[in-house]
Amino acid sequence: MRALDEKETTAVFEKLFKFTGNNLKNIVEKPSHEGPEGNPGRCCFRLQKNRVYYVSEALVKRATNISRDKLISLGTCIGKFTKGGSFHLTIQSLNLLADNAKHKVWLKPSSEMSYLYGNHVLKGGLGRITENTSAGDGVVVFSMSDVPLGFGIAAKSTQDCRKLDPNGIVVLHQADIGEYLRMEDDL
Repeated sequence: MRALDEKETTAVFEKLFKFTGNNLKNIVEKPSHEGPEGNPGRCCFRLQKNRVYYVSEALVKRATNISRDKLISLGTCIGKFTKGGSFHLTIQSLNLLADNAKHKVWLKPSSEMSYLYGNHVLKGGLGRITENTSAGDGVVVFSMSDVPLGFGIAAKSTQDCRKLDPNGIVVLHQADIGEYLRMEDDL
C-alpha cells in the first residue's frame, strides 16, 4: 500500500470535486479519531492493487507490519483505476459523497426500485433537485427520507428539468446500493 503520486491524486481529486465541489476540503482535512493517541490524526488516500482507499493515518502506520502481497484491504475503497488510467468511483464511496455532496436529487418512492436495479432517473420519478444544478454535474441520489441510494451525472440542469417530459432522463446512473447484491463478487 503506497501513497498516490501526483497524477493519481489529481485524477482522484478531480472526480471527487465533481460531486463535492468546495466540500472536498472537508474530506481531505477530516480528523480521524482512531487509535490510542489522544490527538486526532487525519484520513488519507492510499493505493493498493489499482484500488484507492480512504483510511486513517493511524491505521496506515499499524498496517506497515503486514506485507503488501498479504494485505487485501484497508479502510474504505472509494474507487479504482482502470487499465487505461482513468479513475472510477465505486459504490463504497457513497457515504463520503453523501456527507459532502454539492448537488442532490431526491426520488419518489415509486421510482426507487427502478433506480436500484441500475436504471437512470427519469423526470417522472424525480421528487426534488437542488437549485443551480447544471448538466454534467455530479449528483448524489437520495430517497425522500434522505437515505443515500447512489450517485450519477446530471443529464439536465434544474431549469431544463421543469420543462422536461415525464420520460426524459434527468440523472445518468453511475452507481447504486443495489450493486452490493448484483456485483457481490467484484466488490
